Amino acid sequence: MAFSWETPTRHDLEFTTGELTGALGDSITVLPLLVALAMTTTISLPHVLVGFGVFQIVWGLYYGMPISVEPMKALVGLSIVGVLSYAELAAAGLLAGVALIVAGRAGLIGRVQRVVGEPVVRGVQLAVALLLLEAAVDLSIGNVPVALAGIALVGALAVVGYHRVSPLIVLAVGGVVAVVAAGVPTLQIPAATLFPVGGPTLTAGALEGTVAQLGMTIGNAAIATSLLCADLYGRDVSADDLAESMGITCLTAVPIGGVPMCHGSGGLAGKYAFGARTGGANVLLGLGYLALALVATGALLAAFPLALLGVLLAVVALELGRAAFEPVDGLRAFALVAAVGLVGLLVNVGVAFVLGAVVYWLGSR
Repeated sequence: MAFSWETPTRHDLEFTTGELTGALGDSITVLPLLVALAMTTTISLPHVLVGFGVFQIVWGLYYGMPISVEPMKALVGLSIVGVLSYAELAAAGLLAGVALIVAGRAGLIGRVQRVVGEPVVRGVQLAVALLLLEAAVDLSIGNVPVALAGIALVGALAVVGYHRVSPLIVLAVGGVVAVVAAGVPTLQIPAATLFPVGGPTLTAGALEGTVAQLGMTIGNAAIATSLLCADLYGRDVSADDLAESMGITCLTAVPIGGVPMCHGSGGLAGKYAFGARTGGANVLLGLGYLALALVATGALLAAFPLALLGVLLAVVALELGRAAFEPVDGLRAFALVAAVGLVGLLVNVGVAFVLGAVVYWLGSR
């Protein structure tokens, strides 16, 4: 049975089995990344989950469709591998928020995308994937038998056709292990305070991370998502509108202890593939995140097997790397993606982005 509610945008919200499975489709990479971030930095996972819960609901109601709300993967990935501290992550998120609002208001999104070029954006995505894969190996070698068991589980799920949900299942297995080791957590309400784990720190690394992230955000979270809104849901949502809502999200979520968030074409497509057709999926997922925030204790995180975390990161990294090459057309574009990715891994993601943008601009003249 289902019931509906009319939103201000005059699109019904439905709460059906399809909306629930669609909500799960958007959490496949989100939750593993958040758990990894919480285990490798000083963030407060309950506050981060509150941010995701609130903005899933806010943008689901506002757009009246299952718009994706996910971490800014370049910034979060750089934090997981230790390139950015949480304080730098917070600063980068605030900078990205301001830049997105300004760009959206001024209608600059399409122009910036034409200058940067999709192969450069995909190259940054590949660099983040490679860095996550490197971190996955480092975490996994601490307990090889557990890591091999996790890999076997992922392989078995792939064989039976459940490779897309394997990160959630590995996360669930690790969660069960943590509960057995640490005990059932008691409910705790996250403290309502600004910057609960420290304020932002602006550094050169934060600036470089912001530039790299904006390249991904403009291409994947603004322009590609705008196109998918039309293709999948018949909705005319401009890339500039999406940029503004992402900017608002970052400027609001970071001060309350959250992380920089964006919309994403992959998350939107995932929701659609798993059955979501309205913003009801966002409401259901948002409520789920808020419920998890009440039980995401430090003791549970400390008891989560690091080797399984390595497997999680490897799965996410491989998916991110595959997605980086999937839309690439032509040997020249392929080579630029690979070059930007390798320079990002070996040198610096910000440097790779700038060099890639210059090469793309010179080649397009």
